[in-house]
Amino acid sequence: MGEPRSVLITGASRGLGFASAVRLHHEGWRVVAAMRTPEKGMPLLREATGAGEDDDRLIGVQLDLTDTASVAAAAKSIEEAAGAPYAIVHNAGISAAGMVEETSPELWERMFATNVFGPVALTKALLPSMRSSGRGRIVLISSAAGVRGMPATAPYSAVKGALERWGEAMAGEVAPFGIGVTILVTGTYDTEIITDAGTTDDRDLDGPYAAHHRTMDKRGRAMMKRAAKSPETFAAGLTGVLDSSKPFVKTAVGFDARMLLIANRLLPSSGLHHMTRLMMGIPRFGALREKGTADG
Repeated sequence: MGEPRSVLITGASRGLGFASAVRLHHEGWRVVAAMRTPEKGMPLLREATGAGEDDDRLIGVQLDLTDTASVAAAAKSIEEAAGAPYAIVHNAGISAAGMVEETSPELWERMFATNVFGPVALTKALLPSMRSSGRGRIVLISSAAGVRGMPATAPYSAVKGALERWGEAMAGEVAPFGIGVTILVTGTYDTEIITDAGTTDDRDLDGPYAAHHRTMDKRGRAMMKRAAKSPETFAAGLTGVLDSSKPFVKTAVGFDARMLLIANRLLPSSGLHHMTRLMMGIPRFGALREKGTADG
């Protein structure tokens, strides 16, 4: 029996990353579970997988994507424990709520450090060994916000959009070495990222956008509750993606994500803007102008 393929999953201590680590371990993969606090997350993963402390198919690695020293140390630990990973699943990330006018520069910096700069640095550190092995796949977990910028989530939309453009560019660079890139657009799943527990809240609920927030919060939560699927559903979709032999793939996991990709291909930008406005209950253009201001 040959060596199992290894997969690195960032943000593996909860949500989609946790479910994916459990599923892939059960599928026979060697799972390298990267997280901020392995001392807390790994006991839960071992319990969920049934893996013992000595199971070499479940390896915990400490990783803080905002810390360059942590990223370098994690890359070294990964290669020492599992060699060149067959796959990297960039799942870790943070979300934020708030209008552009409400969000701080510090929030934008933290969002890009966690969701873009850290993943780029980790990939750069691991690519030499992956190139030497002549195979592999890099999976970037995107979302609806990466397909279409969404109101009140500008920092999150920006980092997911940047992640997708990075993946598209990198795919052409690494394909000659036998490494593929997949952008995986997720639908709505029952994780902390769709609740207050998983989102930095910079909304000003008493400011000029207060009415927006009340309407969008009410409609958004209702839509998410109806659409949300279990993280295990996502993990099943990820399993199939890892077996792709195509140099570049952009695909969706979840009905709502698939419908958005179709709409994004078929509708003009103005149509998508109008559809988003109606869904979220945002007032029509110019409706909130102060009295006495000029129209043009």
